[in-house]
Amino acid sequence: MAHPPRIVLAAGGTGGHLFPAEALAGELVKQGVEIHLATDARGMAYGGAFPAKERHAIRASTPSGKSPLALLKALMALGQGLVQSIQLMRRLKPDAVIGFGGYPSVPPVLAGWLLGIPTLVHEQNGVLGRANRFLAPRAKGLATGFADVKSVPASVSHKTHVVGNPVRPAVLAVADIPYQPISVDGPIRLLVTGGSQGARVMSEVVPKALALLPHDLKARLSVVHQARGDDLALAERLYGEAGIKADIRAFFDDLPKRIADSHLVIGRAGASTVAELGVIGRPSLLVPLPGSLDQDQAANAESLARIGAATVIRQANFTPEALMERLKWLFHHPSELTDSSAAAKSAGIPDAAARLARLVADVAGLDVKRSSLL
Repeated sequence: MAHPPRIVLAAGGTGGHLFPAEALAGELVKQGVEIHLATDARGMAYGGAFPAKERHAIRASTPSGKSPLALLKALMALGQGLVQSIQLMRRLKPDAVIGFGGYPSVPPVLAGWLLGIPTLVHEQNGVLGRANRFLAPRAKGLATGFADVKSVPASVSHKTHVVGNPVRPAVLAVADIPYQPISVDGPIRLLVTGGSQGARVMSEVVPKALALLPHDLKARLSVVHQARGDDLALAERLYGEAGIKADIRAFFDDLPKRIADSHLVIGRAGASTVAELGVIGRPSLLVPLPGSLDQDQAANAESLARIGAATVIRQANFTPEALMERLKWLFHHPSELTDSSAAAKSAGIPDAAARLARLVADVAGLDVKRSSLL
């Protein structure tokens, strides 16, 4: 008996790669497609409800210039992953392989290309990542989360499709909650988040900045702060010393609802965060992760700053004093936050998963329930 349409999704083991892959998987499963996830050890341990029939661990490593020996070890791991992936593709015989970036996506997508299986890569960030830069010329198409993506080779531009970044169902569930402007003397709800990896700088700077606010503003604050486990005690002490009410945890399983409830989000500028801010429509103050080779978070943040949806502060300038001054101005001019909320909403692409699913069906030549995908 012929198997149903079968797609392999290949992704690095971080939330930034897995969240959009999970959203696409959910969309395709609704159309009767069988999903397999190929990822690394971190992805295998991913706690999300990834709707895959099977997860497959693939050897991978990130090549870096630290030393020739480290580079050789990484290339050997990727080579082993390629052999594993070729064996996997020969067994599964998928209709397409879709890569979501990160070096663990390279062996499965490359194996698909070598075996003549249709391949597609999706880039979440405003800069084409190194893994996707290598794979895109070989793939049948490049799907992007942003309209303007840097470092896309000229040879790939003709097969580039802007679809947006797929967001999880929990984000779509709160997307229609309207922004509630800050009222005179009413509470000011802040959400502080450090992204999937956590960010120590948020726990060090934000509570100190809030402590410097005038008493009348400080008394109105209601803070939700996602801190790294190692930083929980530090954040709790600083908020306690400042006399500020804060709900501090290492993980919030209802983070999209917390975004929707907030007047302002302070956080990193990962692709998933930026996509969720757009779909839900909330103003933000973003501190892009410094030091990354591609400066992808800086490009992501700029996409919102350009339309007035976000304030961007470089981490080198992210001091308690600078943050306090910016927050004080925003809280005294709440209409700015309301306008930023509307601007963010205008940038959101809530149907990104459906758009990507249509593209996948086209690339794979699938005749799935197309009326649902159109």
